[in-house]
Amino acid sequence: MDTDSAPVLTLLQAYLATTTLPPSGRLPPERELAEALGVSRAELRKALAALEAEGQLWRHVGKGTFLGPRPLAAIGDVAHLAQETRPGDMVQARLVLEPQLAALAARHATAAQCEAMREAMAASRRPGQSWRGYEGQDARLHREIAMAAANPLLLHLFDELAAIRRVLTWNRPRQRPDGPAPDHPSFAEHESIVQAIIDHDEAAAAARMRDHIAAVHRLIATP
Repeated sequence: MDTDSAPVLTLLQAYLATTTLPPSGRLPPERELAEALGVSRAELRKALAALEAEGQLWRHVGKGTFLGPRPLAAIGDVAHLAQETRPGDMVQARLVLEPQLAALAARHATAAQCEAMREAMAASRRPGQSWRGYEGQDARLHREIAMAAANPLLLHLFDELAAIRRVLTWNRPRQRPDGPAPDHPSFAEHESIVQAIIDHDEAAAAARMRDHIAAVHRLIATP
């Protein structure tokens, strides 16, 4: 999987798992789909190419992009797991996995990987950022941390969990519908996690990731 397309891919999977497509399986036009996901068309094309390379969709010039036999099963698996997830399951799973990934990232992260984390944080703070855009950069940051852990098996588990999480939060109502406020608490929490990784402080990275996940899910649970 192209690491640059992975966060957009999780958004695309969530969209496909929660959207009723026509019987033909035809996806919306690229411009409409990119707007729905809050990403650029270039970013969307990378994610579509990743699914096409896996045989999960096919394209017909002049007609559009269609889900094939396999994506319905693969995306159906994500949707099924999301439906089976009980309240509290997601936060429990994240608390098991992501603090450990943060600790491993503090041990193994390269300077280039730390810089990629900084870039994702900066992108998430862009003025006028929509919720979809913010969530894309949030997914990018968390995956950069997972990649820096240097454990491909844990990265695979992270990707599966991230796809299901996007399904669960896709249509969540927002108190501020136009996007995150400049003082959104996750910004400072992300900064503290990344700083601990840069400092190679494994215990602090794990603790700050644990606190961040707990805080995010408390916020989600707030009516």
